[in-house]
Amino acid sequence: MANTTELLSFYDSDFRLTHYAARLKRLYGGAVVPGAAIWEIYPSFLDTRCRDEFLRVFQGGSAASIDLPRSSGEAPRSVFVFGTADGVGIIESREQGERSAAQEQEHMILLHQATHDVLTGLQNRRRFGERLQQALAAIGGSQPKAALLQIDLDDFKAVNDTLGHGAGDTLLQLAAGRIRDALEDGESAYRYAGDEFAVIQLGKEQPAEAERLATSLVNSFKDPFVINGIPVFVGSSIGIAFGPEHGTDGEQLMKAADIALYAAKTDGRGCARTFNRSMLLLLEQRENLRRSLRTALERGELYLDYQPLIRPPSSVIGFEALLRWRHPEIGIIPPGVFIPIAEADGLMDEIGRWVLEQACRQALAWPSALTVAVNLSPAQFLSGSLTDTVAQIIDAVGIRAERLELEITETVLLEKTIDNIDTLNTLNVLGIRISLDDFGTYYSSLSYLKNFPFDTLKIDQYFIADLETDLKSQTIVRSIISLAHGLGISVTAEGVETSAQARWLIKENCDYLQGNFMGRPLGSEATGDFIRRSPPNGLVAMEESNRAR
Repeated sequence: MANTTELLSFYDSDFRLTHYAARLKRLYGGAVVPGAAIWEIYPSFLDTRCRDEFLRVFQGGSAASIDLPRSSGEAPRSVFVFGTADGVGIIESREQGERSAAQEQEHMILLHQATHDVLTGLQNRRRFGERLQQALAAIGGSQPKAALLQIDLDDFKAVNDTLGHGAGDTLLQLAAGRIRDALEDGESAYRYAGDEFAVIQLGKEQPAEAERLATSLVNSFKDPFVINGIPVFVGSSIGIAFGPEHGTDGEQLMKAADIALYAAKTDGRGCARTFNRSMLLLLEQRENLRRSLRTALERGELYLDYQPLIRPPSSVIGFEALLRWRHPEIGIIPPGVFIPIAEADGLMDEIGRWVLEQACRQALAWPSALTVAVNLSPAQFLSGSLTDTVAQIIDAVGIRAERLELEITETVLLEKTIDNIDTLNTLNVLGIRISLDDFGTYYSSLSYLKNFPFDTLKIDQYFIADLETDLKSQTIVRSIISLAHGLGISVTAEGVETSAQARWLIKENCDYLQGNFMGRPLGSEATGDFIRRSPPNGLVAMEESNRAR
């Protein structure tokens, strides 16, 4: 906090000094060292009146201004005390000029409110804009370039939606504390907006120092936050830009850092990326894709492939429908690229309905024993109209409900739990099978298996990839199979790529296998040939089983 002109200091829950302004150090000298007790710097807090008011704020009360006792001839002093996520912050004020002590207190409070975020105690967006412009104006000659780091919390919305806004506020306070703890001299933190933070770094050798700080921040968010006794995992993504290289004014530099932040999010989140000019091109390409996707369905550019689901050793029991986009100029665009765009733009409800209807119509061309599995996006599941949509489609197409399997991921279940139970139970009553996709990743709460009516667990391919050599993966997969079977739930292994993986899974009594080794995704017409090559006794047995229902 070398850049602040305020007599500012922060203390942890043990009343020990953690951060302080350089000006405070110059004023109090050797007493101001990390770990110093608050009463070593402010002995007045041992006074009963001051201590009681301080403890009131420390224990969660509103911020307060406290007049400090003074000896004869000493200028009036007061401190503004405000709570932080893990302690308190203090701004000291000394009477200046003709101001009275009361006027000075009021000025100090108004100044703090105008320049600091009430929730986190960090400097606010207004102060951020001022400081960024000042930093860019000071660059020149031997002055090192300024660095701007924009920080965004990953999965913050899920915490807000599941644990409530109070927990979200607590998370923001804790996150601000971790950011503050990572800072060194010449670095200042700001709450920019919502779950977005920023750090301005001055007087450092770049880009090494910005990259060091970004790595430190990303690592600091890997440990869980504990809120009301619940461990919450929220990562951070960071975009880095340098002035004047990437912008000579605040707006330009913020745009560059924001583009770099988007790149970090796109690259998997929980990482940092530094702005480069090629990112602008990628952003423009994404915007072009967004515009094209809005008309892709009506122009017939979307289509479905179908990947076989195999019951060991080699009986096909059905297919999973996989959405594809063939762009007229670019060619095949991976689902991982366009599905997030469709979800962000509110297109997945319409696209999802089309996928569901097309998959059901295709299934009518197969033997009646075979099923079709369709992935549901979170937007579809939470739309409120899913059950009506599904019922209308199976009725219009004329397919038996038990031939349809809907796949959802664990992230869907993080929101609106009561509504989720109602939706899944209604689908279950209709006779539709429900599969929990990518099991073993995300949160993997066992309460899901107790509370929701799942027919199948799909083990994520992450655990299948090194199944032949990794003992931990073997133990996890074996445990999931045993757990599911104990609950009367079938198990499908995704991403089976080798015969050794298939043999191991068959030995462990995995019910179904899916992956390129078992059968690559096929066009609708090619599914017929694949079915005809499947062992006939497998189909006969399954059809007899279906007729017996």
